[in-house]
Amino acid sequence: MSLTSATLLVSAVLCTALVFAATVWLWPRLARRSGRAVLGRIGLILTVQVLLFASVGLTANRSFLLYGSWSELLGRKSAPALLSQDSGDSVVKVLGRQRPKVPGNGAPRLSGEIEKVMVQGRLSKVATPAYVYLPPEYFQKGNEKRTFPATVVLTGFPGMAENLLEKLPYPKTAWTQAKQKKMQPMILVMMRPTVEPTRNTQCVDVPGGPASETFFATDLPQALSGTYRIAASPRGWGIMGDSTGGYCALKVALEHPESYAAGVGLSADYKPELDKYSGDLFHGDKDAEKRADLLWSLDHLPQGNSSFLVSTSLQGEENYQPTQKFIEKVKAPARVSSITLDHGGHNFVTWGREIPPSLEWLSGRLSAE
Repeated sequence: MSLTSATLLVSAVLCTALVFAATVWLWPRLARRSGRAVLGRIGLILTVQVLLFASVGLTANRSFLLYGSWSELLGRKSAPALLSQDSGDSVVKVLGRQRPKVPGNGAPRLSGEIEKVMVQGRLSKVATPAYVYLPPEYFQKGNEKRTFPATVVLTGFPGMAENLLEKLPYPKTAWTQAKQKKMQPMILVMMRPTVEPTRNTQCVDVPGGPASETFFATDLPQALSGTYRIAASPRGWGIMGDSTGGYCALKVALEHPESYAAGVGLSADYKPELDKYSGDLFHGDKDAEKRADLLWSLDHLPQGNSSFLVSTSLQGEENYQPTQKFIEKVKAPARVSSITLDHGGHNFVTWGREIPPSLEWLSGRLSAE
């Protein structure tokens, strides 16, 4: 049964209620001073607490879509199945299709379409899933040869790509913005910022693997441009994300202007967080560790012809000061814009306010040519 299954959650809540009722009913019988009565009381109390904790945890996971499977929750690694071991190219395999949650009759030419795909990188040898939103214009008559700009959209960590469809409805927002002529039709590639679900790889090429930076910087644009009608030049590609995904977006756009023309970091970190979830990302390579610090990179590495958008809040965010430093350090030919809210926490509500203007900003800096 899926970790995010409604059936599992309802079952946990019902079991909690039943065991609690049984505890109330049996408590007078267990009020004796015998060893069996004491053990019975302890057992019922512990059972209620465990079930209550499980119900709360399942509710939170279903609300925030943090973990998609039991293996992820338990930290078990599973080797991804390679799509093609012989081909020298990146590979994209379509796993399913669904309709975006937008007004209309559901026809792709009116509502667009979302494809769930598995992407295997040529250089990184990474295979990881993504959701690709294709706007209605992609399917409309007369546009058979038209190319579109694309933006890679990344969640935080932990987090599931489904958050970008539900909690942060990127397809619906892009569809609405295009209808209102606030942005050009754009393909969205929605995924996690990690290529190993149990580990926070933070777009770093870890010595010995996984090659997360190589995947996002090189393999992913190559694979998608070879599958969909996406503009092949850097001007056709943007990358954005929130929290850890925001750090990845800024890092990849900063270090790879040959692949991405623009990067957006919503409530972004500016250097990788090293903890039990990341593991050892650098294996003693101090140069790689310095380069992963975006503020250090802005001071010491050449800045390309890239555009950046960063967001923060005067109250509620911890990244206000680092964001100001990032803005100060961006120099020509690079350019930087910012969104500063009066107040807003590190959460979906804040990012939901920032996504529409961010997509509009990206649209003005990307080209389908």
